[in-house]
Amino acid sequence: MVSRSARILLADDHTLVRRGVRMILEQQPDLEVVAEAGDGAEAVELLRTTEVDLAILDVAMPRLTGLQAAREISRRKDPPRILMLSMHDNEQYFFESLRVGASGYVLKSVADRDLVDACRAALRGESFLYPGAESTLVRDYLARLSRGERLPRAVLTPREDEVVKLIAEGHSSREIARELTISVKTVERHRENVLAKLGMRDRTELTRYAIRVGLIEP
Repeated sequence: MVSRSARILLADDHTLVRRGVRMILEQQPDLEVVAEAGDGAEAVELLRTTEVDLAILDVAMPRLTGLQAAREISRRKDPPRILMLSMHDNEQYFFESLRVGASGYVLKSVADRDLVDACRAALRGESFLYPGAESTLVRDYLARLSRGERLPRAVLTPREDEVVKLIAEGHSSREIARELTISVKTVERHRENVLAKLGMRDRTELTRYAIRVGLIEP
């Protein structure tokens, strides 16, 4: 009996990147890309109608980032495995990826070398550490995760993340209210809470924060 190929959803807002990653994956007889998305929201929507074993999500995408999409996907009953794909060799992105339910983090610069191994590790239920991430700190984090210990929560709530992302992308309070279907007053309250939590003063500082934690790309 021949086992079927693993079914993969690939989400990245750059068409050329998706094409390149798809070529890498489809050279393998056990991996098949069955769906593609151009942003995190589209990826989440596709998974409502498409059965996949693995979702590969770019860390920073429009509408919903890969990190936000991963958080939503991992809350589902029987979710697919998740891998994050990023151009940033950034420990904070890596930790956040693990925290929202991803099995690993692959750098785009070495995707041709690491991605296939990362996919197979994720499908086996294992974590994939990209070369350079295997520090004592990362190993300790993974050990604590596997033991089911409580880990520090994110500073901001998922809704506050959404508001920060849209502020950093240059949207007005009115536009954010329309996008998130909330009132302008609620947007302003979220903004004030975020600034207070992060000890920041203005949009410029929020934008730097959004880049640093992977809500938007620089």
